[in-house]
This record gives sequence, structure tokens and C-alpha cells, in this order.
Amino acid sequence: MKILIVNGPNLNLLGSRQPQIYGNESMEQYLDFLKECFKDVEIEYFQSNHEGDIIDELHRVGYDNEEYQGIILNAGAYTHTSLAIADAIAAIKLPVVEVHISNVAAREPIRHTSLITPVCRGVIAGFGMDSYRLAIESLV
Repeated sequence: MKILIVNGPNLNLLGSRQPQIYGNESMEQYLDFLKECFKDVEIEYFQSNHEGDIIDELHRVGYDNEEYQGIILNAGAYTHTSLAIADAIAAIKLPVVEVHISNVAAREPIRHTSLITPVCRGVIAGFGMDSYRLAIESLV
């Protein structure tokens, strides 16, 4: 089984950016933990601060690619603003699980609306970095 984790804007700063919200662990550190937890799952990681790059990656992996079984997407702020990413998710064949490290419903009102939720298999939010582990469990 192969799963792609896609992180959007500013998530390259995990471990140092607003640790009171996002914690002190980098994504690279957490990926090592995930790979230990899921030894039978190949976990690939992609991060971009650019909307078009995220869309291109969703298309590359999710449209006509039998190598992968699912995508975990933390679109960051694009969750609340990108109809283009929502359209890309709707167009691909693989299931996408929306992930958020923080509980976005408990944050600023603009973060309460997700444009991607309606086209994702499900949403996992508010469990810190463990949200990614829970998302993998939902796909395996």
C-alpha cells in the first residue's frame, strides 16, 4: 500500500511556527514515526506553498495512477480559499482525507468553512500531528 501526504502553505515550518498551535515537531520527524507505525505502508510526502503545485501533485497521484491507494491532504489556508483544489480533489479517483493539526472550528471564523470537505472522504482535525496517523488508519 502506498499513501501520499500533501501539506500546503506554511506547513514546511512545522516544529518552529506557532508551536502553541502546531507543536514542536517537524514533519520530517513525524514522518519517521509514521513509517515506524505503518511498516507495510509506503508513505510519500509532498509540501508546497503554491496552489498550482498542490493541484499538479493531486492530479499526478490521484487521477490515473494505480500505484497509490489514498491521499492525506492538509491544505493549510487553501482549505478555506481554494475552489481550484476542491475541483482537483473532485476530479481524481483516489480517496482524499482532509487533515488539520489544530481544531479549525475553534479558531478564527474564516477557518470554520472548508471548501474541500465536501469532496473529501472525511476530515480529521484537532489531534495535533497525530491527525496524520489517524488519517492513515482510515485508509488502511
